[in-house]
Amino acid sequence: MSASSPVELSATIARTAELLRGRKIALLTGAGISTDSGIPAYRGEGSRNRSDPMTIQRYLADEAARRRYWVGGHLGWRAFARAEPNPGHLSLAAMESSGQVSGVITQNVDGLHLRAGSSHVIEVHGTMRRVLCLKCGQVFDRRDIAVQIEERNPWISVPENVALAPDGDVLPESTDGFIVPVCTVCEGMLKPDVVFFGEYVPQDRFKAAESLLRASDAMIVAGSSLVVNSGVRLVERARRRSIPLIIINREPTRADVWADVTIAAGTSDVLPAIQELLE
Repeated sequence: MSASSPVELSATIARTAELLRGRKIALLTGAGISTDSGIPAYRGEGSRNRSDPMTIQRYLADEAARRRYWVGGHLGWRAFARAEPNPGHLSLAAMESSGQVSGVITQNVDGLHLRAGSSHVIEVHGTMRRVLCLKCGQVFDRRDIAVQIEERNPWISVPENVALAPDGDVLPESTDGFIVPVCTVCEGMLKPDVVFFGEYVPQDRFKAAESLLRASDAMIVAGSSLVVNSGVRLVERARRRSIPLIIINREPTRADVWADVTIAAGTSDVLPAIQELLE
């Protein structure tokens, strides 16, 4: 996949719109759709080095790892929560409202599709909006956990500019003296409602994604390099049904060879252009 000239890109988008016209479209989105909202992607230009990601095994077994996670997560949370939907998110919400898009399956945890107005959103990797107690099952709003963190650690300050990761994490300078938040019901261990490295996507979420795809006549992959297996599995299901597959991503993906059209450009430019042609 290589970048196209403006004329070539325009022709490719027009061909894509013709391929999609009259079809119900399922979207699979990744971190690349949120880069224009100030949230970096995991891979490609502008991504942050994630050579030592937090795994579920480390999180559960290592108190120091949990402390590091919550410090970094809190430092990034305020900036992460301030991110606003960009034209890519808004176009998908508009196309859902007009009946062209059947729904969005997203690998992102930023909640920007919902804030843009999309109503049928399957967050396969979870969401940073919620925090779970691993002992009693209580569910908390992340904002309430942020308040608890600041009450337990009054010395902590959130910098104006932070180097965010796609999950809202920040690499802290120090974790000394930090007191991790706990469940206010049972004092159990808390964990954000997101799929960590080493965890599986919950079966009910993946089945919901499969159901959305079965109800659709075409699939667009927007802003995902399809490195994560859950995304590849969904693309394989679309391929078996021989429905049109469109991939919009600045970098090559694992499924380019299966796509009917690949567009090496930003989703904030391409998705509004497709929407305009389908109106």
